[in-house]
Amino acid sequence: MKESDLEGVLEFLRGAEQLKNTLRSSRTSNGRHESTAEHTWRLCLMVMLFAKQYPGIDILKLMKICVIHDLGEAINGDIAAVDQVEGVDKGAEERRDLELLIRPLPTNLQDEVLMLWDEYEDASSDEALLAKAFDKLETVLQHTQGKNPGDFNYGFNLSYGKKYTDYDDLTSVLRALIDRDTARLAKGNNSI
Repeated sequence: MKESDLEGVLEFLRGAEQLKNTLRSSRTSNGRHESTAEHTWRLCLMVMLFAKQYPGIDILKLMKICVIHDLGEAINGDIAAVDQVEGVDKGAEERRDLELLIRPLPTNLQDEVLMLWDEYEDASSDEALLAKAFDKLETVLQHTQGKNPGDFNYGFNLSYGKKYTDYDDLTSVLRALIDRDTARLAKGNNSI
C-alpha cells in the first residue's frame, strides 16, 4: 500500500472511531446507553461462538458484514427501530453517510465496504441474512440485560426482527430463549 493510501486508511479509522461515541437506545446492565461499537463487538462475538454451526457459510465474509453493518451511523447516529418514521428511507440515509465516511479509503476498499453493506441491506446472501439474524438477536438480548427505563416497551421486542431471527433452527431457538426473558420482563412492567 502506498503512503497516501495508508494516510487515507488512518483518516477513515479516525472517522470510524465515532462509533464508540454513537449511542443507541439500548442500555447496558449498569444503565448507561450502549454505543454502536459495543453492539457490533458483541455481534461479532456471537458469530465467532456459533461459527462451527454454519459450515456452509463464509465466516470471514459474515464477520466483515457484521463489522460494517452500522458503520454509517458514525456520521448521523442510530435511529432506534421504535423511533423510525414510515416513509423515511433509513437505509439510503445510512448509505450516504457510509459513502462520506469511507471517502478517504483507496477505491478498492471503498468498493469492498459498499458491496458488503449493500449485501447486508438487501439481505442478498446467506451471510447477510445470518448477519441480520444475529444483529436482531444481539439487540433483543441486550434489552433483556439492560437497566432499562420503567416505560421500556418489552412487548415491541417480542416481534422485532422475527422475520430475520427465524433464519434457521439455531437462530429460532436462540430467539425463543431470549423471548422467554423478554416476556417475563414485559409482564413485570405491563408492556404486553
